[in-house]
Amino acid sequence: MMRFPTRLMPGADTPLGASWDGLGVNFAVFSANALRIDLCIFDPSGRREIARFELPERTDEVWHGYLPDARPGLLYGYRAYGPYEPLRGHRFNPHKLLVDPYARALHGQLSWSDSLFGYRISSPRGDLSIDRRDSAPAMPKSVVTNDAFNWGDDRLPRVPWDRTVIMEAHLRGLSMRRSELTPVERGTFRALADPQLIDHLLRLGITTLELMPVHAFVKDRFLLERGLTNYWGYNTLAFFAPHAGYLAEGSPHEVRTAIRRLHAAGIEVVLDVVYNHTCEGNELGPTLCYRGLDNAVYYRLVPEDERHLINDTGCGNTLNLSHPRVLQMVMDSLRHWAVDFHVDGFRFDLCSTLGRESYGFDQACGFFDVLRQDPVLSKLKLIAEPWDPGPGGYQLGNHPPGFAEWNDRFRDTVRRFWRGDSLQRGDMAARLSGSGDIFDRRGRRPWASLNFVTSHDGFTLTDVVSYAERHNEANGEGGQDGHSDNYSSGWGVEGPTDDPASSPCATGCVAPCWPRCSCRRGRRCCWPATNSCQTQDGNNNAYCQDNATAWLDWSLADSQAGRSLVAYVARLAALRRAYPSVRWRTYLYGRRESQPGLTDLAWYGPDGVPMTQDAWNDDHGRVLGVLRSCADTWNGTDTTYLLMNPGGEDADCTLPPVAGSWALLLDSANPSATTGPGQPGGGAEAAMHWTVPAHSVVLLAFTPRSDR
Repeated sequence: MMRFPTRLMPGADTPLGASWDGLGVNFAVFSANALRIDLCIFDPSGRREIARFELPERTDEVWHGYLPDARPGLLYGYRAYGPYEPLRGHRFNPHKLLVDPYARALHGQLSWSDSLFGYRISSPRGDLSIDRRDSAPAMPKSVVTNDAFNWGDDRLPRVPWDRTVIMEAHLRGLSMRRSELTPVERGTFRALADPQLIDHLLRLGITTLELMPVHAFVKDRFLLERGLTNYWGYNTLAFFAPHAGYLAEGSPHEVRTAIRRLHAAGIEVVLDVVYNHTCEGNELGPTLCYRGLDNAVYYRLVPEDERHLINDTGCGNTLNLSHPRVLQMVMDSLRHWAVDFHVDGFRFDLCSTLGRESYGFDQACGFFDVLRQDPVLSKLKLIAEPWDPGPGGYQLGNHPPGFAEWNDRFRDTVRRFWRGDSLQRGDMAARLSGSGDIFDRRGRRPWASLNFVTSHDGFTLTDVVSYAERHNEANGEGGQDGHSDNYSSGWGVEGPTDDPASSPCATGCVAPCWPRCSCRRGRRCCWPATNSCQTQDGNNNAYCQDNATAWLDWSLADSQAGRSLVAYVARLAALRRAYPSVRWRTYLYGRRESQPGLTDLAWYGPDGVPMTQDAWNDDHGRVLGVLRSCADTWNGTDTTYLLMNPGGEDADCTLPPVAGSWALLLDSANPSATTGPGQPGGGAEAAMHWTVPAHSVVLLAFTPRSDR
């Protein structure tokens, strides 16, 4: 066991965190308002404090000290001394052990106890009282790490945006029901590195895997008391450390190994990151890290009422990215994952919050400016969830160039169109053409619109066409949580059914949604349950369901229906690669002639006549066709025609009057009929009409007449 000195050496104020140099460890932690900070060292079990040192130096509001002979694996935490004056925003309490904000690994799990709170919960004075119980026995401990890793010849795949197909996935749920894995491997990064999973992603045509939060997070007390848990992980405790529950043997290198194997297969890894709030909640929440180190700096406080925190996130607190040290922490965390873990990009949860200054959302805020000029981070995939629940929080299309944005307008329009709502053709046309009405400014490209129909938040695709209402009773909130308007339908029956009058409607509406995500401008994002016909039994907010409700059911992929859907999705991905007209890199407005008689974009009704204003405004019109014709130096001319029929009856459609022939690429009602130009059978040679079955889409390819 290490023999500790009586006091620390001064050390250095940079870098922040615990840094091993081969001879010892330097500790540096920021606090503007603390009067003293102690470093606490624990035995390897994390249960017993074996040494305590006062950090001897303070430089530019950074407290620091150096511990000779300390090595990776050392467990530690901080205690911060200062005023406990909630009315002024200060909540220092040295009885509370604090996680290092820069900790790169955590040991042990949080064990909920009243001692974790800085105030006496039972006191009539509430959070104005102070609690003097030691919280260390209930706290996880920060770990000194050695980040050296042999990356070999690893390279970021750098998939171009116009070829990107994203799958959003929950790391644990992705593999918990894979029986061929050992129990230790299931739900971890080791399972993510499994060749069978990687092969499945490749079969689907996935280029980019977007993982829901993997930063170390806390399981909410109120959920555990209900027998539930925080499954999704949007409750971050440490922004530099992977969640310990996702590591089979506790080593962060398991993350690096998984990413290296995915890169070797050409698959990118994007992390869903939560820098808008932390797990400490509002002023009545626990003191675990940021609140105890400097509550008045790390969080946005209500002006002239510093006891309370601004809650633009709906989660109790809002990180104060207007402060340079808090902004530095976020940027250092992003660089840590980009440089030390080789991740390919980030999806920013509630990104509107990150763009807030004291006066509201601003494209020119400090966070966006720093991120966009960073020589490493600016070259990665940057994806915004462009809203938060605060005032003026809906900012779709208002994020700066360089960002792709989750486009919920696309999701809602597709759902309403295929549900059969009236007057949806105009909005559907705008979404299919890349939502240029929202994003076509400042030189942004169609990939700025990240299009999705389902995600972790809401119904699975199967449930979208099986339920008209949410069924969240299992969450213990009286069925009132989750979105109340899902633009879904049970087609007369709520939930699964064998009723032949309803089932064809539901099953028929699943397949057309996939071409909607594939055959359009913008990038495709999908949820894995979409690939497996999976249901969550109508639960559209499974954030607390760490069980079979939310875990991916791999047996469905092995069923006849599952195999058919996987093959169907894979075929769509292949069509996207083969036909640039369905993924064109610029916005098309029907103003350019790609070849004689054909413009780059044209919209048609079922009669083969270009859409007029009266047609767009027709309450009863449902069928819509879009012809896209693109020519460039490298690919030549590529022309496709997409026909959509969300109605309940087959539609006899007249094809556009062009000189040439059509070949069938896809019929969602009969996927086995798929053929391409030059292939025998299935072609629409010289045909002027095509019957599009109810609730289905047809994709055709055009070949000009040879004498032209």
